[in-house]
Order: sequence, then structure tokens, then C-alpha cells
Amino acid sequence: MDKELITVLARELYTAETSCTPIDALTTRYPEITNEDAYQVQLAGLNMRLADGHLIVGKKIGLTSKAMQTALGVFEPDYGYITDRMMVLEGEAISLDKVISPKVEAEIAFVLRSDLVGPGVTVSQVLQATEGIMPALEIIDTRIKDWKIKIQDTIADVASIGRVIVSGSLIPVNSIDMRYMGLVLEKNGEVVQTAAGAAVLGHPAHAVAWLANKLAAYGISLKAGEIIMSGSFTAACPVTAGDNICATFAGLGSVSARFIK
Repeated sequence: MDKELITVLARELYTAETSCTPIDALTTRYPEITNEDAYQVQLAGLNMRLADGHLIVGKKIGLTSKAMQTALGVFEPDYGYITDRMMVLEGEAISLDKVISPKVEAEIAFVLRSDLVGPGVTVSQVLQATEGIMPALEIIDTRIKDWKIKIQDTIADVASIGRVIVSGSLIPVNSIDMRYMGLVLEKNGEVVQTAAGAAVLGHPAHAVAWLANKLAAYGISLKAGEIIMSGSFTAACPVTAGDNICATFAGLGSVSARFIK
């Protein structure tokens, strides 16, 4: 895919985000698009955001569950970036006028104290480099009509990120075995899903190690101070106006989000 078309597609997706107007899938219009092409579209979109004053505050990992990988016919996660304008303070209402088709995922956010530079990053190195972990919610969204996406669509679309909420508590990683950490996800006071940390590639820190090693091929590292969203414990939960979502992680705490028109 030539650079001019990559730039055009990146602009389409960025405009779709800012106008909350979805577009037809890239894979429908350009069936030859590869994952590498899609990451180049994502990078071009990042450069557009940086030019508009966005600041990178972290990175996200998507498609960490076997169910989602199978659904999209892929065998590894994908990734995207988080900017300051994607962050929402806990307690701040999320207006559905600012997103297109949101769903909520419950995740652990890693806050790094030191850089992680691949290749060869291990789970133990991730834990050593982590200042602490926090309960988090990712509001995923797509700029593609009706969530009719393939892996290339979601990669190009910043791994379908919408908003990120983290709680105020930062817990040391040596106090919790994240593999066995239980999660209860509630919607309007009713339990809708439960899971454990092992659902995220066997261990959420494994997902962070995967990301550090994957990005090494592009000369990109995970930076001290960044928030790394490690992937959802459960399937994504759709939301509408008036919904309240609360995720409670055993030994870690809870984080919530509320949605308005």
C-alpha cells in the first residue's frame, strides 16, 4: 500500500473519530491491506494527532483473549497508543455524543517506573519495571460501521480504543499474583461477567512483555511513566445512556464509569 493511500486512510479514520461518523471497513474497500499496512495507517494517524497537540501517555494491548483471536482469525494480540485526550477521570460522565459504538472492557493498567526495551523482555522484567498496577476500564470504540471489522481494520483504527479510566489506587505488583486475581464486572448493579487474570495471555504481565518485544521491531520502547493497558479479562460489554459500569478486582480495588447522552 503506497504512502499516499496510507495517509488518506489515516485521515479518514481520524475524521471519523472527531466527527463521530463511522466509515466503511478498510478491508471491504481494500481487501489487499495487510497487518503491516494497517500499522502504518495507525502510525500516520498518530502523527496527525501529535501535530494537533495530543500527547502520548501510554499504550494498549488488544485481542488478548483466545475467544477474540479466534473470532478475528488471528493468533496474536494487537496494539495501539493512548493519548492524553483519551483519558477520562473516574467519576466524570462519558457522553455518548463523543463516541460511536462504545463497549467496556475491564483491565489491569501497568504504570512503569523504568523503560522496557525489547527484544527479549520477560515477565519478570516487566514486574521489575512496574511501579504498580491499577484497576482500569477501557471504553473501546470503532470508527468502522457496525463493528464489521477484521484484524486490519482494528489495527488501523488504533486497536479500537475510545477512552481509558484508571482508579486512584496504585498497588505494588509483588503483593498480588495476577494470574489468580478475580474480577467481577457489574452493569447497573448486576453482575454480568466474572473472570481471572489468567484470561489475559495466561498472565497480564505476559501481555506487556509481548508488547515490548513486538514494538522492538519498530525501534519503539515502553517508557517510564507510561500507562500500559494489558488487555481485557472478559468479553466487551455494550453500554447505552444511563448505564453504570463497575469492575472490582480482588486485592486491587474497583473502578467505575457512567454514561450519559
